[in-house]
Amino acid sequence: MLGTGSALVTHCYNTCFVIDAGEGNFLVDAGGGNGILAQFEKAGIEFGSLHYAFLTHGHTDHILGMIWVVRRIAQLVYAGDYEGTFTVYGHDEAIEMLDTFCRMVIPSRFYKYIGNRILLSAVGDGEEWEAAGMRFTAFDIHSSKTKQYGFSAILPDGRKLVCLGDEPYNPLTERYVKHSDWLMSEAFCLYADREVFKPYEKYHSTALDAGRDASTLDARNLLLYHTEDRNLATRAASYAAEAGEHFKGRVVVPDDLEVVTL
Repeated sequence: MLGTGSALVTHCYNTCFVIDAGEGNFLVDAGGGNGILAQFEKAGIEFGSLHYAFLTHGHTDHILGMIWVVRRIAQLVYAGDYEGTFTVYGHDEAIEMLDTFCRMVIPSRFYKYIGNRILLSAVGDGEEWEAAGMRFTAFDIHSSKTKQYGFSAILPDGRKLVCLGDEPYNPLTERYVKHSDWLMSEAFCLYADREVFKPYEKYHSTALDAGRDASTLDARNLLLYHTEDRNLATRAASYAAEAGEHFKGRVVVPDDLEVVTL
């Protein structure tokens, strides 16, 4: 987990993570700035090992860091220090936004690699593809704010990981997310703190809501992210306890840079 916080956190990084299934690293979102470079360095992950990424949507705390990822890999290509291609998957609007931002702010000597060594690949709702030893299926989460995709991934051992993006579970996506071995869900705050953080006004959920959804969806493990950052010292225990009021499986609430074994 490179980051675990929501958009305006200052005591942790925005939510983004890398999946390593044994055939290269797969990045999901990249946070809101060049702090992604520091997170890679702290995690000991070399950009040369990164060949795939998924961009859920175009909000600042998800897409802006991806510009820095593209620039860093383009620099490596330019220097002759990167092998193969780097592919960013996402829905058409997010991919168009990323391309536009890169064209506007990345030097032409680096931007020229987009389209050959750096591939921006728009995927549709329900579209499948294989990458980094996993089989992915993208799905529209039916966001009420902006177009956003989540995904399911079948790991090499056949288990199913589902990323819901950064909004609550929508029943319209049930066929993609039910019976997951790992359900990755946002939990903006505790239900007990809902009057402080106003999650429902922002179309987010609480740890209690996430636990209820995970139980309904027959998930085996629940991972919570995209939280507030005022209670980091007690977050893991308190969020897990609240989610556990409904969900009886394992609840993981990781810190930034924590490695979760799937």
